[in-house]
Amino acid sequence: MLTELRIENFAIIQALQLDFLNGLVIFTGETGAGKSIIMDALEAVLGGRAETTTIRTGFDRAQVEATFKLDPAIKKPVQALLESDDLLDDPDYIVLGREIRREGRNIARINGRAITATLQREVGAFLVDIHGQSEHLSLLQVRNHLNLLDRFADTDEQLADYQQTYHQLSGVRKDLYDLRQIEQDAARRVDMLTFQIQEIENARLKPGEEETLRQDRTRLANAESLARHSQQALLRLDEGTPDMPGLSELLGEVVEALHHLSRIDPTTQAFYERGETNLASIQDLALELQNYAENIEFNPRLLDQIEERVDLINNLKRKYGNTIEEILSFMERAREELDSITHAEERMEALEEAEQKLLELLAGKAESLSQKRKQAAEVLSRQVEVELDDLRMASARFQIDIRTQSEENGLPLSGGERVAFDARGYDRVEFQVETNPGEGFKSLVKVASGGETSRMMLALKNVLAKADQVPTLIFDEIDQGIGGRVGMTVGEKLWNLSRQHQVMCITHLPQLAAFGDQHYKVNKDLLDGRTHTDVIMLTQAERQRELAQMLGPIGEGTLQSADEILQIVRNRTNKLLN
Repeated sequence: MLTELRIENFAIIQALQLDFLNGLVIFTGETGAGKSIIMDALEAVLGGRAETTTIRTGFDRAQVEATFKLDPAIKKPVQALLESDDLLDDPDYIVLGREIRREGRNIARINGRAITATLQREVGAFLVDIHGQSEHLSLLQVRNHLNLLDRFADTDEQLADYQQTYHQLSGVRKDLYDLRQIEQDAARRVDMLTFQIQEIENARLKPGEEETLRQDRTRLANAESLARHSQQALLRLDEGTPDMPGLSELLGEVVEALHHLSRIDPTTQAFYERGETNLASIQDLALELQNYAENIEFNPRLLDQIEERVDLINNLKRKYGNTIEEILSFMERAREELDSITHAEERMEALEEAEQKLLELLAGKAESLSQKRKQAAEVLSRQVEVELDDLRMASARFQIDIRTQSEENGLPLSGGERVAFDARGYDRVEFQVETNPGEGFKSLVKVASGGETSRMMLALKNVLAKADQVPTLIFDEIDQGIGGRVGMTVGEKLWNLSRQHQVMCITHLPQLAAFGDQHYKVNKDLLDGRTHTDVIMLTQAERQRELAQMLGPIGEGTLQSADEILQIVRNRTNKLLN
């Protein structure tokens, strides 16, 4: 429900803050005082159009902010929308904001953070319905009619059962579609896959092979340099020259001297042992280096073979992956796809059989669901017409058009017809009305605007109150074209509706206004040469005076009439409560 509305520099409203309670909230005031401007501001904060012309003259921007307490019925879907964009602060409250700038774009906000107007409209649709002069009408959106009928008919269990089978069928049909797509270019695809698999298989790739090839290629390409450096090292280590003995010979002389030293002074035994160890290491190094030098290959042909192998691997990498492992994985996937193509025909036969069984099962569930909807539609239509009769629209008739659409691959009905279907069944539902006898039924969307539309909405809302989850309903100009007696009936119905929803109503009828749980009066004043709109919440005594003024010039007669209206309303509401 709407708990607080703040408006700054919007049209003739300079600054306004309104706090709202649950129940029926009434707005009264002279024509042009600014009642509809408040509704325009609320529409803007719900994501509606926000023109720069609404900014108060002399100011650069207008601001509107609305705080809502989330009702249990809409809490989960609203929280899901907010959490997806990291906008959820308080799980029980949400604040919508709209800033309209004279220069630059408008800014929509949720909980103080900038968002798109689209998201604001999406969230706003859960919170408020404005009926009358507004375009923000969920009942005038045909796509909502099936949902409303389903809620009225209480089809939750049947619909969930239907949807479970529907999703199974969707999965089978997707698999069939994929197989049929494969089948269309099967021959070409088989040739390609076969070639790719053979090309990779023939290469006989091994994981880690590239590194081995790189090392072999480096050694073969640098064989001369390797031989030269190893011979030079051997010369210094072991062989030596006439002018300079090898390191092994020199170190041998050192070890011999240390041996003599240790025999004379036993404390130098460790020097001798370290020398022997180093000499052994040098001799081992020389031996290993000798073996290495003898095995260096000068083989240009082998080098060419390695280069060819590297080129082959690089060519496969360009086609199938960045590494040998990726190429081998590609080959495995190709084998699986080739196997699926080979066995596609048998799988298609099995899937087609499963599709037919699911279609027949789904058709039975859809027909049962449709039957329940049709029964509920008759009850709903009768109840709405009773409401319309109370609202002085006795000649108006209401019906719910439920039809199907033929489709070649649709659900097979018991009569042999195939019809289009989706996740909610095969029914195409639309609310229709006939406001004047003989004109025929027309879509509810095409009903004339003004009081007739608002009364139609009121009739529907009263019947659908338990099914409709939008917590705040606003009726603007609902009393257009009706008198006091009907106004009393409309007021009673609005009051009754406000037991399950927060209802706000702009009215000029005292008989309707008397039903308000909270009554605001909208005034327009001239202050320092500027027009200002002010809104005050009326006390019980002030309400009597306001109702009297709505009846005519304030006097003893109008005050008494206003008191009588209030007494009648108290009696009616007490009776309804008991």
